[in-house]
Amino acid sequence: MKFDEFTIGQVFATKSYKLTKENIMRFAGEFDPQYMHVDEEKANQGRFNGIIASGIHTLAISFKLWVEEGKYGEDIIAGTRMNNLKFMKPVYPEDELHIIVEVLDKKATKHNTGILTVLLSTFNEKEEKVFEGELSVLIKR
Repeated sequence: MKFDEFTIGQVFATKSYKLTKENIMRFAGEFDPQYMHVDEEKANQGRFNGIIASGIHTLAISFKLWVEEGKYGEDIIAGTRMNNLKFMKPVYPEDELHIIVEVLDKKATKHNTGILTVLLSTFNEKEEKVFEGELSVLIKR
């Protein structure tokens, strides 16, 4: 979709993604090797009573699910900003995440482009919000 096809208040829903302990630990081992993500024994004794996904992993999955909806298609030029990132609840192995995306703002820019800002709200299978963040992109008009 081009910039002009999006409307403020428009809402989209994504497919879901189920996490496994293995992919949580693999991601964290490379990008966020803190004990609550990679050390099962220590994580079991900690605040969350087990391994949890890195917030960065939750953000990456959220972005992946939104991009895979194909709404930007070939019209996207680049991401420009992420704001107000909130990690609200831990994400555990076997949680199944899905995203609700709402168009928050549009600003036309030069060269037949615009900045589109959406709110990504990520929910688990219990409909508990686990993450939210604003994402702005430069997109063709």
